[in-house]
Amino acid sequence: MMEYNTQREQLKISDYGRHVAKLVDYCKTIGNREERTAMANAIVDVMAHVNPKIKERAEYKHILWDHLMMLAHYELDVDCPYEISHEEVENLHPQPLHYREGGIRYRHYGRALEDMIRAVAEMPESEERSLLTEQIAHAMKRQYLQWNRDTVDDTLIADQLVEISDGRLRLPEDFQFRDTKEYTAAMAAAAAKKEANEAKRKKKKKKK
Repeated sequence: MMEYNTQREQLKISDYGRHVAKLVDYCKTIGNREERTAMANAIVDVMAHVNPKIKERAEYKHILWDHLMMLAHYELDVDCPYEISHEEVENLHPQPLHYREGGIRYRHYGRALEDMIRAVAEMPESEERSLLTEQIAHAMKRQYLQWNRDTVDDTLIADQLVEISDGRLRLPEDFQFRDTKEYTAAMAAAAAKKEANEAKRKKKKKKK
């Protein structure tokens, strides 16, 4: 079943797109703190690529970490290099995104995910780049399953990652996609958690 914007949770910060928000949600589920922190650092690098105008601001890295924590609803337990400034992010006025002209190659992945693939492809070779490539592959499979849950070809997804990145991103030979049931179960759990968090926020607002 396809996801429609009217059915999705409103983004805290629209500048980075829905797929960065999904990576943040995934980061929160990583059990190992060291791996979770490494993933958070990699996401901050992607955020800088997705929204390059942020680099024009002083101490932009600090601002990116503030934005990361806001996207995570301040629930991301990692070793943050800065003290988080709630005022900065709560007073944020998102700038309109300037979309690239032309169509996208695969509608089921969406423009945001394809843009993220290209942004990661431009990053220098590093552990963070490799980690993000693998997480993007998982995101591609989740997005594919929202479009078609009857059949999914892992090899096809890996090939399309190479195609979209113009050959710059490739999964390691020992990379393994998870079983389809794990993705669908995780998607259902994430949706239920978001619904529960939204209910809590509404309840808090009523008490004020």
